[in-house]
Amino acid sequence: MGRYAKLLAVGAAALAMAVAVAAFRFDAPLRGWFGAAGPQRTLLVSGNIEAHESVLSFTTVQARIVDLPFDEGQWVKAGTVIARLDDSDYRQQVAIDEAALAVQQRQLAASEQTLEASRKTVVSDEADLAQKALDYNRDQGLWEHGRIVSTQVRDQAQTALKQSSAAVDRDRALERVAERNVDLAQANIHSAEEALKMAQIVLGYTVLRAPIDGVILVRQAELGEVMMPGTPVVTIADIDHVWLRAYINEPDIGKVRYGAAAAITTDTYPGHKYAGRISFIASAAEFTPKSVESHAERITLVYRIRIDVDNPTHELVPGMPADALIELKPAGTS
Repeated sequence: MGRYAKLLAVGAAALAMAVAVAAFRFDAPLRGWFGAAGPQRTLLVSGNIEAHESVLSFTTVQARIVDLPFDEGQWVKAGTVIARLDDSDYRQQVAIDEAALAVQQRQLAASEQTLEASRKTVVSDEADLAQKALDYNRDQGLWEHGRIVSTQVRDQAQTALKQSSAAVDRDRALERVAERNVDLAQANIHSAEEALKMAQIVLGYTVLRAPIDGVILVRQAELGEVMMPGTPVVTIADIDHVWLRAYINEPDIGKVRYGAAAAITTDTYPGHKYAGRISFIASAAEFTPKSVESHAERITLVYRIRIDVDNPTHELVPGMPADALIELKPAGTS
């Protein structure tokens, strides 16, 4: 072997040793989680941290932002006021509906008084009718037996009886009208109450509150800006519950299982490990995401997986790249 051939062989051996050492140093922190690494024990995947995100916007209302107390990166609790609009117009509408409700309530009181008076009038009419019937029956009996009652007196008693009966019919009809007026007033009150509730709901839409505990990822609006309904104001992420989105090559998909343990590490916090478990494995393969530059890799079929990660310290945030060492199924298991 010539001198140059020996040098080339020595150089190749040194390069191979350097690559092996680098690979050992990269995987060593992850192997410590599950024990000695090996093709039958673990699988290393890479991906990005994701979280549930809520894009918050105002509903129905359109006004100028007068309060926007939080900025990007700040932590908020559920129920915290995120933004507030100028609500003067909507408060005025509430006042108008409150006044309308008060008018309808007074109208109901007046209708109930009218109904009570109508009922008393009917009672009086019925008593008068009973008296007129007694008078007529008495005069009719005397007249039939030729006593002192003249035909004229008998006829006047009969006419009075008819008039009293007509008065009863009239006032009973007025009583029914008064009852319908009470029903109408009650319906108007119900309508006014519902209109007031709607005005109060719309007024509530001028205040935007955090639906979850989380961190503000993006603030899309600025103080003083006029917001249209549905326009994003802020985006909040629930970083109490994050996951790693990663992909597994088709030949390896049979080696992983739901609930398999995983150790997650990041370049941001070297040496820190986060416990995780596989919570989702795609049922259908897809092409490698287009962010991969190599055409050969881009056409490879992969399966998307989701690894739920414990994040009690909120160190992991959406978009952060991370690696996961997944514990594989023992050989021969289904």
